[in-house]
Amino acid sequence: MIKKLLIFATILFAFQFKVSAQNGTVKPLTIGKISTIKSEILNEERTLNIYLPQNLDKTRSYPIIYLLDGSMNEDFIHVTGLVQFFNQMYAMPETIVVGIANIDRKRDFTFHTDLKDLQKDYPTTGHSDKFISFLEKELKPYIQSQFKTTDTYLFGQSLGGLLATEILLKKPELFNNYFIISPSLWWDDESLLKQANQLLSKIPDTKKFVYISVGKGEHKVMVKDAQDLYDILKKSNKKNWTVEYKMMDLDNHATILHRSLYEGLVKLFPYQEPK
Repeated sequence: MIKKLLIFATILFAFQFKVSAQNGTVKPLTIGKISTIKSEILNEERTLNIYLPQNLDKTRSYPIIYLLDGSMNEDFIHVTGLVQFFNQMYAMPETIVVGIANIDRKRDFTFHTDLKDLQKDYPTTGHSDKFISFLEKELKPYIQSQFKTTDTYLFGQSLGGLLATEILLKKPELFNNYFIISPSLWWDDESLLKQANQLLSKIPDTKKFVYISVGKGEHKVMVKDAQDLYDILKKSNKKNWTVEYKMMDLDNHATILHRSLYEGLVKLFPYQEPK
């Protein structure tokens, strides 16, 4: 008898749920779109997770954030939430976020090294030149064909921070604003840092915002390298560059990104009391 009652209760619940679902309204929750771009340079298809302002107007121009490590299971969702919060509560304009989903970040974010231990640990390494070319010649033109754009941002952490630093020093014109979080400047025995002054001497003094941060709880080499990068950029005498540095006292390599991006965005878009 009890078994029959349980079966009847289960059927009744399922029927009620079905009726409720039929009577209710169910719509997909969307914050943008997923696009696929065929890269001839990388010889592969790349997925783009694109966050769009709620009332997107194709006749308007928007700032674009290019987010490295932009897969759905990486940094895309929490960074877009941060952008939406800054648009609502701070002075940040409505902004499009282009999350570049990873296939092999060790391949894409690192330049060539002759160091055998790194070649062993990172067997696919050394192709950042191709990825930078993809950004310049394929991705940015594709985004510009889809939207009218204004300022451009590059967000990168760890190996992504290494790549962002390489672009800043070698192809600075690609972006207006660089957020370089916990950069892996230890790569290749700090060779990028060692070249920084020479590379900076060739860079025109056009307007840039560069934000560098590192967590106090990170490896001491990473902390030193981030500080050294900041010092080198400050001493480069680029009058049109705004260079900011933030030591995140409560953070380590795993926890730093969200809070650090918040601190960096506050530098650009300080809170303003409602009028």
